[in-house]
Amino acid sequence: MSLKVLVVDDSSFFRRRVSDIINAAPRLEVIDVAVNGKEAVEKALALKPDVITMDIEMPVMDGISAVREIMSAQPTPILMFSSLTHEGAKATLDALEAGALDFLPKKFEDIARNKDEAVNLLQQRVQQIASRRALMRRTAVRRPVTPTAARVSTTRATESVSPTGRPATAAPASRFRSSGKSYQLTAIGTSTGGPVALQKILTKLPANYPHPILLIQHMPATFTAAFAARLNSLCQITVKEAADGDLLQPGVAYLAPGGMQMLLEGRPGSAKIRILDGGERMNYKPCVDVTFGSAAKIYQDKVLSMVLTGMGADGREGARMLKSAGSTVWAQDEESCVVYGMPQAVAKAGISSEDLPLDRIAERILVELKRQ
Repeated sequence: MSLKVLVVDDSSFFRRRVSDIINAAPRLEVIDVAVNGKEAVEKALALKPDVITMDIEMPVMDGISAVREIMSAQPTPILMFSSLTHEGAKATLDALEAGALDFLPKKFEDIARNKDEAVNLLQQRVQQIASRRALMRRTAVRRPVTPTAARVSTTRATESVSPTGRPATAAPASRFRSSGKSYQLTAIGTSTGGPVALQKILTKLPANYPHPILLIQHMPATFTAAFAARLNSLCQITVKEAADGDLLQPGVAYLAPGGMQMLLEGRPGSAKIRILDGGERMNYKPCVDVTFGSAAKIYQDKVLSMVLTGMGADGREGARMLKSAGSTVWAQDEESCVVYGMPQAVAKAGISSEDLPLDRIAERILVELKRQ
């Protein structure tokens, strides 16, 4: 059975281009198109597609407003198309916060080395996020939360809802326990679904977080500055796009710049960041493996690391290096991931010591650091 796709864009050329690419995939079928956000909402409710591709800037109703209405009435996996500009980055982040699962640049040549690679990437992304449709629909109807229901039980597991609308079965509600290890660095790697996941975790950390945080998010070069600024405005800790020569400071999160690689040099307590060219042969820029491996060499067993939602297996080898050095590696659990690729690679390799639901990762971090 083919996966049904609704294509939304005010450009007839782009609608046709995206439709041709999607229809060329054996398991995908464009069932209709919409020329603005209002029409997209109407057709989403009537046709119940498996996936929607959505432009941001459209007449009558913009894509962000359409995402909000669709996610409220008929939760559906949505892939946004965005311009690679600062304003485009801000709008895309708004769309992700509204409920869209992923995004791609409107200029396919910005994300691929050739036409075939761009075609495969779009088809793969559509199929990947389509797998989340059933779980999103399953949680569409929410029961009202009473004061009694809101209280955490101490005898049974609790169920929460992730930013994607998926049910996230939490660990037993009894409190976590610290391993007793000491740390000097936190490192987090993620990709698809990462912007929302990072926001959910980082906004719960206190301003006096005891050591530096490295963030490696697969993201275009023009997006990372806007993303760091958004996180900084929402968090108690400081969040900045990492710059070459930055000295690592406690309570500061450093986001790897898109299109580049972030490494560390020096010694614990006086380490600094080096930002290097992404490299033509590297699949990911920034790459989680590169940063994790660099952290393992300098900080050895003093790193608290985690791999969050994302497609592929980036982070597995870097996490392996961290574990070999004695550091701690956690992975986000399958139920709360937008795409269970990167965390699955770490978990299947036996590298992660704990697999955690997104809504409890911040709590687990603070307990591990004895902050609660």
